[in-house]
Amino acid sequence: MPPQNNKQHGRKQSPKNSRPPARWSFMTMLGFAFLALLVVTSAYSYFVSGPTNVAKISLTELASDVASGTVASIDQNNSDLSAQYKNGEVKTTEAEPNSSLTDSLVHYGVTPAELATVKITVESPSGFWFWFEQFSPFLGSILFLILLVWFFTRQMRGAGVQALSFGQSKARVTMPDDTKQKVTFKDVAGAKEAKQELAEIVDFLRNPKKFLDIGAAIPKGILLMGPAGTGKTLLARAVAGEAGVAFFSVSGSEFVEMFVGVGASRVRDLFKMAKQTAPAIIFVDEIDAVGRVRGTGVGGGNDEREQTLNQILVEMDGFEPTEKVIVMAATNRPDVLDPALLRPGRFDRRVTIDLPDRADREEILKIHAKKKPFAEDVDLTVIAERTPGFSGADLYSLMNEGAILAARENRNKVAQFDLIRSIEKVMLGPERKSHILSKKEKEITAYHEAGHALISSVLPHADPVHKISIISRGRAAGYTLHLPLEDRRLQSKKQFLDDIAVSLGGYVVEKMMFGDVTTGPSNDLQVSTALARDMVTKYGMSDKFGAQAFEGNEGGRAMFGRGLDEHGEYSQKVSAEIDAEVSRIMAEAFAKAEEIVTTHRAALEAIAKRLVEVETIERDEYEKIIVAHGIQPKRKLEI
Repeated sequence: MPPQNNKQHGRKQSPKNSRPPARWSFMTMLGFAFLALLVVTSAYSYFVSGPTNVAKISLTELASDVASGTVASIDQNNSDLSAQYKNGEVKTTEAEPNSSLTDSLVHYGVTPAELATVKITVESPSGFWFWFEQFSPFLGSILFLILLVWFFTRQMRGAGVQALSFGQSKARVTMPDDTKQKVTFKDVAGAKEAKQELAEIVDFLRNPKKFLDIGAAIPKGILLMGPAGTGKTLLARAVAGEAGVAFFSVSGSEFVEMFVGVGASRVRDLFKMAKQTAPAIIFVDEIDAVGRVRGTGVGGGNDEREQTLNQILVEMDGFEPTEKVIVMAATNRPDVLDPALLRPGRFDRRVTIDLPDRADREEILKIHAKKKPFAEDVDLTVIAERTPGFSGADLYSLMNEGAILAARENRNKVAQFDLIRSIEKVMLGPERKSHILSKKEKEITAYHEAGHALISSVLPHADPVHKISIISRGRAAGYTLHLPLEDRRLQSKKQFLDDIAVSLGGYVVEKMMFGDVTTGPSNDLQVSTALARDMVTKYGMSDKFGAQAFEGNEGGRAMFGRGLDEHGEYSQKVSAEIDAEVSRIMAEAFAKAEEIVTTHRAALEAIAKRLVEVETIERDEYEKIIVAHGIQPKRKLEI
């Protein structure tokens, strides 16, 4: 079953903890600065540079042209002379320093009469534009430097702010007056025992005097344990909503950073904020990310994580009896937590949240169905019966997939058929309609699934069949849906043995009907072999070994350094005997499955042929087929 996330997203963060806006990188700034310099330089060159097609002559040539009468006018701008000829041509030259233009021309032999025929204009620039022209070559560079310094200052100021806030807590805060995100126990279906345990915390936060007067101390830490998607985060938010207190939510991984000491600083800041806002609840999700056992010798040490854990332990010890701050944490791996976290005075109250039973699943479905328009044929009781083992997150995904299927087919109401299909989509994945089997593969798959279904219907302790299909879903070419009629908390040895035989049904049928086996039963063999080994090594269900367990919790073994070699807890001789016992269980299950298929071969062929024709057989049609061949369907599980 794919894991689902039941945590809230998209919540609005407080201004204190909002992420600072992204700033330009150094290379981006440098690129903009270079572009600005290029624009300024080009503009200056365009406005300052003169015409490029003007001829340049000497002052002697200009005097000769004035004497010959070909010059119409002369414009003087400082030392620059521009002569306009009568034929429209323009020529330039340089005037003599410390001498007027007329004196220079007379000196080169121009008579006053010849000079009188030429219009001479002398420009003497002054004021603002004169000085602007003088300093314009430097203004562009000065402005560029000022702009560059300003950009660098802004960047450094932003980095300084981020450096100062690096050790601050990243917790998301939900205040009591935030009605949009407020959650109460009414919004949490199922988990009756967990809500009863947490009701005491709500009562303490509302009325602490009642407890303090009688000398009672409310636990400082509550650890919520359970599989993924069972609503641990939702329950923690519901406690804050019921009590009307501030809710500080943070993930365990947010404490651990690259630099040692940052996580501890964030822990101190988080507890300081909570005490200032008290009454309040601090919720640490996935606390196993920071609270794992220290000093196991496996995987090396992590100073930052251990310092963060130490700071959490110190902060929880530093509570005063009158401080109304409760620390809640959630994990689905309580076996890997450090014992110091679980001792009395810290997380000394542990609340287990199990997968919902049938009645709880129906209540959860009703909550998720509030905003969805349903057709008249929708029966949530049937959906609850067909979803054993589903978590609250799985049920949410189921209802959402049903609405998506209805919208995809342009219908404005969700029908029962949509919800039935969404069960299979959540469990196995979407239909792979493009995965078309050849005629031979389709026949092999049909017999394979018929073998699973037939053996499950004949064996007394196997789950009844609800559906058979040879339409590919996920990685499976076909599937047989077995669902119990009742929720079970315990599994017996007889049920395990029948389950192994059912898992081997496809393998047995392929070998018997086609004289060969395919890769199809590979997952069946892995599951059944692992189950047989667990019967021998964990559950004491072996006739040879009896009441002995050779393996414990896998996570615990890896955490404490055991299980690193293949047989760390028993000798090679015992290991060989375990392998032999597993082989015996598998052989007996194979023989049992082979006997059933041989005895009821006619029913097997009838189921397989019908599957080839229609590709999917629902429970009612399937039961008609097996009844016609003398097999009675199951109405109640035999235990």
